[in-house]
Amino acid sequence: MFERFKQDARAVVKGAVAQAERAGAHRVGPEHLLLALLDSEGSRASFALAALGLAERREPVRAALERARRRGGLTRAETDALAGLGIDLSEVIARVEEAHGARALSTGGKAGGRWPGHRPFEREAKDVLTGALRAAIARRDRHIGDEHILLALTVRPGVPAEVLADHGVTYESVTRVLYGNGGQAKAG
Repeated sequence: MFERFKQDARAVVKGAVAQAERAGAHRVGPEHLLLALLDSEGSRASFALAALGLAERREPVRAALERARRRGGLTRAETDALAGLGIDLSEVIARVEEAHGARALSTGGKAGGRWPGHRPFEREAKDVLTGALRAAIARRDRHIGDEHILLALTVRPGVPAEVLADHGVTYESVTRVLYGNGGQAKAG
């Protein structure tokens, strides 16, 4: 599939690996794809993010992703569901971090791969890339661009979609910016 990626999409994938390395994560997750998109410039996704006002709000997005990382990658809906069961997640986090350190609940799993520094992609990140392929096919685009990765992130359930939606970046808003009102096909 990677051979179908345009240069801007390849840069996002490579940027996601670099984001994971900087964060000390053993695996590349969807949040790293989002962070790489936020750092991209001169591409369709960066245009859409700027048009939707996210370019100026990079730090609040990074902070929201960091809060989610501290929650073990749980969304607010999942946190609320646990609270409904009487589980105070902030108390659980405090106790785990007290016993095991500040990054104890960091998502990313066990280190994998055969090469030092190799960062495999989490299933969820692979699903985003598959969703980007679906978005490109739905739009009848021959190649996958970084805009397709952004579209896929907006529809894939999880923290990145939640954070994007909190900042007004939804599938519908991105489609409207990129394609006008004619963008109906949804990535999955």
